[in-house]
This record gives sequence, structure tokens and C-alpha cells, in this order.
Amino acid sequence: MMLPEEMRAVEITKPGAPEVLVEGRRPVPQPGPGQVLLKIAYAGVNRPDALQRAGAYSPPPTASDLPGLEASGEVVALGEGVDGLSLGDEVCALLPGGGYAEYAVTPAAHCLPVPAGLGLKEAACLPETYFTVWSNVFQRGGLKAGERFLLHGGSSGIGTTAIQLARVFGARIFATAGSAEKCATCTELGAERAINYREEDFVEILKAEGGADLVLDMVGGDYIPRNVQALADDGRLVQIAFLSGPKVELNFAQVMARRLTITGSTLRPQSDLAKARIAESLRENVWPLLDAGRIRPIMDSEFPLAQAAEAHARMEGSTHIGKIVLKVA
Repeated sequence: MMLPEEMRAVEITKPGAPEVLVEGRRPVPQPGPGQVLLKIAYAGVNRPDALQRAGAYSPPPTASDLPGLEASGEVVALGEGVDGLSLGDEVCALLPGGGYAEYAVTPAAHCLPVPAGLGLKEAACLPETYFTVWSNVFQRGGLKAGERFLLHGGSSGIGTTAIQLARVFGARIFATAGSAEKCATCTELGAERAINYREEDFVEILKAEGGADLVLDMVGGDYIPRNVQALADDGRLVQIAFLSGPKVELNFAQVMARRLTITGSTLRPQSDLAKARIAESLRENVWPLLDAGRIRPIMDSEFPLAQAAEAHARMEGSTHIGKIVLKVA
């Protein structure tokens, strides 16, 4: 396949608000050893993209400075040593960066097949959220059938994914959200109880149930001590983001007395090998559920690549339910 020398790409012209995202031209990247080049059809829009745009989440030194951590598309070039993928394969992939463009490179081991019954649009929504939820809720958090699971942001891309996976694996799900419509989405997807955080106290509700065995939080700030209060003895708190800030005063005596575990992770800084292991676990444990239609991505809206700023504004307005994508092809 003859590839162009240049491509359309959305660049971060300077740290700032969504309007700093501007379409420009970039050279088409070339795959290195173990990498593939994707011709991108759709790119997912995620909170880390907005943090990078604002200057608060720098890409790793070897990654593209373009935003975009997940995409779907066609394999159009193979780096040295790649096996298991062929030219023309349609895949979705976790990216080190660079998804807001017509072409991007990523390790071949971070690519997964488009699930049966889903198109490229839906597939673009899978990698960032499924890698994050699977590694944090199930691998790090150890969620088991019958356990009480509290997750915040239940109507987000992460939240709608976590609810569905936790339901399939038999957990009791409690989800917070900020409106009646968002709460309804949570219960429709499988939450036993949706908690409107503007009107109810999730700590009181979980304590009445015996406490949460696992909490997944992306809010941080004053939610951290409240999450600890909401935990059952021997409970686990997994922190994956800090929308309200990472610093808070916390009395650790209760962590010791009640044998609590506080942990967390971010996905992007992890090694290529660590991400490849998550991908393989997803292929084995989760992709069959997607193929069978037992779980699915929840879609909010689609924007053309040139309107990436509008997509970011919608995400940061927190009115969306599910995933936002950019149409690239």
C-alpha cells in the first residue's frame, strides 16, 4: 500500500482550554520493531486527553505529543518482528498517544480484534476503558462474585464499562451519578442501586448495606476519606484519577484498625509488556463477552476530527453518558 507522506492531525497548540486543539499537518509515523501502523477510522475521547491538553499530563518521552489513547482502524504497515497481525486487519488498539490523527503507531501486542457485531465506531471506545477497568477492578482490586462494589461516575465511559463487567461477574453494584437520567442509565446497565450524589450520601447508603468491599474512584479530593468511611472491614479502595485533586488529610488509624487496602494505578506510564499482558487477559476473559453481546460500549456522541475542541467541551461539561468519539476516516 502506498502511504502518504503527511496526514491530518489535531495538535495541542499550547496548554489551555478546548480551543487550543487545532487541526494541522504532520508526517505519517513509521512503525518500529514490534509495532504496527494503523489507518485510523475512529478515535476515542478520554479524560487523560483533556488533562494533556491542559498541560497536566505529559506524554512519555517516546510517545507522540498528539492526544488520543485509543482508536480503531486498519493495519497498513508492520514493523520488524510483528506476527499475529496482517496488513488489512481491522483492530482496535491502546495507543501511547497520537490517536487524533489519520495514522498512528502502537505495539502490535496492544491491538485487539473488533468484536463480533460491533463496528469500528464502537470498537474505538473499548481499549482505554476496558484496559483501565479490567486491570484496576479485577486484577488490582480483586472484585469477586457477591461482593459489594461502589463506583463513582457510573455514567461515564469507565463507569458504564465497570457496571456491565461487574454485573456479568456477579458483584452487587452501587454507582454514583449526578442526575436522574444518569442514575437511570446505571440501573439499566445492572447497578443494584444508583446514588444521585447531589441528593444522597453514598457513605450512609453503603454503611447500611454493610460497607463496600471495593471502591473504584476517579474523583479524589474530599471523596477519599468518605470512600474510606464507606468501606467494609478488609475493603479495598482503588484510585484511578483525581478530578477534584490528589491531596487530602486522612486518618490512617482506621486503615490499620479495619485492615483496609488503598491502591491505584495509571495506565499510560506502564511498560509495553505490562499493557500487553492486560491485552492478553482481556482477549481471554472479556472479548468473548463482547463477541456474545453480553456487554457493549455505551455511545454518547460522534464529532469529526476537526471538531475535537467541541468534543472536549462536551466531555468536560459532564452532560454526556458513555463514550465520545472522533470520526477520522
